[in-house]
Amino acid sequence: MIAIGCDQAGFALKGVIIDYLKEKNLEYKDYGTYSEESVDYPVYAKKVAEAIISGEADKGILICGTGIGVSITANRYKEIRCALCGDVFSAKATREHNDSNVLALGGRVVGPGLALEIVDAWLNTEFSHIERHQRRLDMMS
Repeated sequence: MIAIGCDQAGFALKGVIIDYLKEKNLEYKDYGTYSEESVDYPVYAKKVAEAIISGEADKGILICGTGIGVSITANRYKEIRCALCGDVFSAKATREHNDSNVLALGGRVVGPGLALEIVDAWLNTEFSHIERHQRRLDMMS
């Protein structure tokens, strides 16, 4: 299951991504926000991170204006490896090399078309399990 959350600046892009998840028949849960009214992004980053930590979700997608705030917040949790991506190459690399479990996007930075390409690449790329990548993950812990 994919946990998804955003602040008001990511609300529109979250809707586009949810439509994509529905089209692909991917299970998701929307952790808010549910409008463009101003909110505090750490609230939603925390909800998505906690869903992953508890095992309720396998992966998460977070969106704020730049993606920076939600990524910083999510990465405060030991079990979270959140990657802010603005291109497809980085989305693939962070899954292959870092086994990221949260993708952060900037709603004011990437357009819907590119965002969907990034999400698609991130969701469809597996961790490589190459020894050096696993060793580095272990070092992070």
